[in-house]
Amino acid sequence: MSSNRAHVAANTERFSGFAELYDIHRPKPSEVILDLLTQIAAKQHPVVVDLGSGTGLSTLLWTPVAAEVVGVEPNADMRVQAQRRATKSGASTVRFVEGLSTATGLPDRYADIVTSSQSLHWMEPNGTFAEVARILRDGGVFAAYDCDWPPTLNVDAEQAFNACRASAEAIERSRRLAPEVHQWNKGDHLDRIRQSGRFRYVKEVVLHHVESGGAERLVGLALSQGEIATLLKHGIGEDEIGIAELREAARRALGDSIVPWFWSYRLRMGVK
Repeated sequence: MSSNRAHVAANTERFSGFAELYDIHRPKPSEVILDLLTQIAAKQHPVVVDLGSGTGLSTLLWTPVAAEVVGVEPNADMRVQAQRRATKSGASTVRFVEGLSTATGLPDRYADIVTSSQSLHWMEPNGTFAEVARILRDGGVFAAYDCDWPPTLNVDAEQAFNACRASAEAIERSRRLAPEVHQWNKGDHLDRIRQSGRFRYVKEVVLHHVESGGAERLVGLALSQGEIATLLKHGIGEDEIGIAELREAARRALGDSIVPWFWSYRLRMGVK
């Protein structure tokens, strides 16, 4: 298997087995993204393609305004959960298809807007940008947006969350539990979009979004991280990973309180 194919297979498999947990605890992107991208695309009711659509958190955001929305997701568990979410919400203009960011199976010049929410770092850049340019109409917009981890809510709780993730990453590296998994650095997204030569205008926009949560959601958010899910799949216990310590620290810091979570987002945009 080639290196790229091995990365694709490993990156896809990384998100198997915890789609429902992911769906419950991960944030929904800010609705201001709808206003921003429809204005730039100059299309009031756009056709939207969401790459790496996961459980549909970002895909279903578009249902109030889009003429059609297609979520492209290679992981079967995530697609099943996304379809459940769509059915529950009664979203008739949304569909989810199996596909890759480099091979969506969609027609040329199909979309007004293509998005990638919390997923571009899992995608091979050159093939992805070529596919995005192929399915976007002239003047269409590509937008990749990611939030900073963790949300801003409480210093002690955030430090405990960061310590837990750092411990999990160290264990995963030391035991080589996912050697084929590969991420591209999020901080280089803007440069890669620009250097692809596929877009006539490239820009970064900074946004924020407010949700709420408490100690239980913070622990759930940690359990929805790929490195922690991988350790648990390999039978490594919560105590060794640091989940038990995070749970105790979060409860100590937040008690039973539900507090605002301030999510910071970075949106990298390319106009074809």
